[in-house]
Amino acid sequence: MKTICLYFEIHQIIHLKRYRFFEIGTDHYYYDDFANEQGINEVAERSYIPALKTLIGMAKENEGAFKVALSISGVALEQLEIHAPAVIELLHELNATGCCEFICEPYSHGLSSLANEDCFREEVNRMRRKIKDYFGKEPKVFRNSSLIYDNEVGGIVADMGFKGMLIEGAKHVLGWKSPHYLYHCAENPNLKLLMRDFKLSDDISLRFSNSEWSEYPLFADKYIGWIDALPENEQIINIFMELSALGMAQPLSSNILEFLKALPICAKQKGITFSTPTEIVTKLKSVDMVDVPYPMSWSDEERDISPWLGNVMQREAFNKLYSVAERVYLCDDSRIKQDWYYLQASNNFRFMTTKDTGVGLNRGIYDSPYDAFTNYMNILGDFLGRVDALYPVDMDNEELSSLLTTIKNQGEELAQVTAERDKLQEELKKYQEAAKKTTAKKTTASKKVSSKKTATKE
Repeated sequence: MKTICLYFEIHQIIHLKRYRFFEIGTDHYYYDDFANEQGINEVAERSYIPALKTLIGMAKENEGAFKVALSISGVALEQLEIHAPAVIELLHELNATGCCEFICEPYSHGLSSLANEDCFREEVNRMRRKIKDYFGKEPKVFRNSSLIYDNEVGGIVADMGFKGMLIEGAKHVLGWKSPHYLYHCAENPNLKLLMRDFKLSDDISLRFSNSEWSEYPLFADKYIGWIDALPENEQIINIFMELSALGMAQPLSSNILEFLKALPICAKQKGITFSTPTEIVTKLKSVDMVDVPYPMSWSDEERDISPWLGNVMQREAFNKLYSVAERVYLCDDSRIKQDWYYLQASNNFRFMTTKDTGVGLNRGIYDSPYDAFTNYMNILGDFLGRVDALYPVDMDNEELSSLLTTIKNQGEELAQVTAERDKLQEELKKYQEAAKKTTAKKTTASKKVSSKKTATKE
């Protein structure tokens, strides 16, 4: 039986302000608050709110037959909390239906998986805790920023305890294989891989309202018909896209939400179900491993990391940022940490791309990739100075390594003490419950004796 795994990503760009060279060292606030508020309110009104209301309605109307997965970056959650709390309320309402799974991703929606393992683990764990706090369940499936993946990243994700990971079904990786099967990581077979069908995904997110497209207009019955016509043994159809595609990339006037609402109805008629990523990786077995020696992503035709690291400017900015990764990892300054997450966001590097992809790129305040590079490097210059003030640049690697080791050992000792404390608390709780039961029995026995003595006297 075929099943559809439908997944949406929520991430919001953090807009940097115009930052001049002479402001380095004097101005430590880097953000355009007006642009951030305006941007997130626009996407919330045009996309997130109507799309989430539609998903909630679909979950309720189909009585458990429709399921969906969502991931949200930490920086997006922060912006939604400040500027669009109505979206947060809808996310909780969708969670309450029991038909939505929340997937973990890097807090910053950045590129730390390509640069520093410790920083990557830290922000993934931070996002994991935030999802648990928000929605009451610890995520079991992971997706990296823009579905960036290679064997090494898969090994780290598996080591962190995740059971599954969403990745791109890139042609240069799959070759003759189909993305409609469950695969596993080359470094650790315990990590199952769900591979995106980029054609079926892009038919909705990129082409749906394009009147020049050969399949325009696209109706739900036709779309489900394509899935039904796939070979019988190709059972998993992974449709992954940004939630903003519903309302932004594809305007609501195109009837994109009506198309979405009709999908479960048409699927049911063909015997096709909907499943969450965890259901798939739990119930089904992998058919083979996928070998990905070089990083791939879901962006551009090449499906590689060139949109963020394809030119000299991008690599210079990337290397400069992560040159202080170990120092920031040591830091407990909340402002430094927040700026670190915001400056890592992948869109900061995407604005610097010189690639001609044929798809318009909104660079925001920037006139060119060189303008984006200059502004980012000015901000980065100030940020690096603040980090150096905490951990001087003349601290050699040996000293830093020693400090890191001490902190790591202290963290492990704290974890052991916490575990021992929890164990003792549990034993104390059991002892107290047993004591209560014993006291209750004695009280009952005493009452019976008193009743007998009273009856004898009478």
